[in-house]
Amino acid sequence: MASMKLPDSAPSPTQDCERLSRALQGRGVDENVIVWILGHRNAFQRKEIKETYQQLYKESIIDRLHSKLSGVLKKAMVLWMNEAPERDAMLAHEAFKRRWKRVNQLQALVEIACASSPHHLMAVRRAYCSLYECSLEEDIVSNVSTSLQKLLVSLVSSYRHDRGFVDLNIAKSEAAKLHEAIEKKQLDNDDVVWILATRNLFQLKATFGCYKQRYKVAIDQAINSTGNGDMSFMLRTMILCIDSPEKHFAEVIRASTVGQWNTDKDSLTRAIVTRAEIDMKKIKGEFFKMSNTNLDDVVTREVSGVYRDFLMALIGGKF
Repeated sequence: MASMKLPDSAPSPTQDCERLSRALQGRGVDENVIVWILGHRNAFQRKEIKETYQQLYKESIIDRLHSKLSGVLKKAMVLWMNEAPERDAMLAHEAFKRRWKRVNQLQALVEIACASSPHHLMAVRRAYCSLYECSLEEDIVSNVSTSLQKLLVSLVSSYRHDRGFVDLNIAKSEAAKLHEAIEKKQLDNDDVVWILATRNLFQLKATFGCYKQRYKVAIDQAINSTGNGDMSFMLRTMILCIDSPEKHFAEVIRASTVGQWNTDKDSLTRAIVTRAEIDMKKIKGEFFKMSNTNLDDVVTREVSGVYRDFLMALIGGKF
């Protein structure tokens, strides 16, 4: 469920574009107007604004925002104004191109493949090829450590059937295969990769349930006990994205705001911008359960300025 609040009667796309054009003119930029308009428009309305702005001013509003805004607000706003497949393609590419890559920065790839539909993953792969003139798989091989390549390539190149049918016999059999690999600490086992990368989400949830019922421990906890570093982290991220994406994104937000010295604004932006129109209400609920704090209060405390106002608009908070 989306959290952002839309006006009862939104202005026409032309009216929005005229106000945005005035806000983006000259040396000074009225960031408050930009956030007030774009932070309260859904995907369909933003698409209309982009098309209308191009017709009226012969210029892409995304390019205009990119040239006039700066810092974290620019990054967040450009992501927000792109279509969802292009947005996720940009996030994946950014993860590859970081100078100092940590495994948690590759979470975006897992989120794209496991916390959205198979159709969306296909759209992201097409967008990636169009934007960067190479495939997602090629960039994984070029930029990711060998130990994670097989898992991530399998993950982004598979097409999970999204039917709701579950075969309990298969679930029991594959739970046993996963348990054997975990017991042997062989997390890169072909069976593990194949099962987690290709089975549909309903089937996998049944498998996770069988695993817990038979072995008296949740599969993510069993994997964590192996201590297998990066592979363990990525598999646990996959399982949480499949089993409860709202818990995963609540944890991403929590982890991004607990740093001793600064907030991980990239992860905070990614979680809020990508999920604002999907399940942000559920994420806010899970965030409260795990931290006993409202997400609105954390955003208000951890970030500032118009960037804070923009994030607050997307999570449906008051600012």
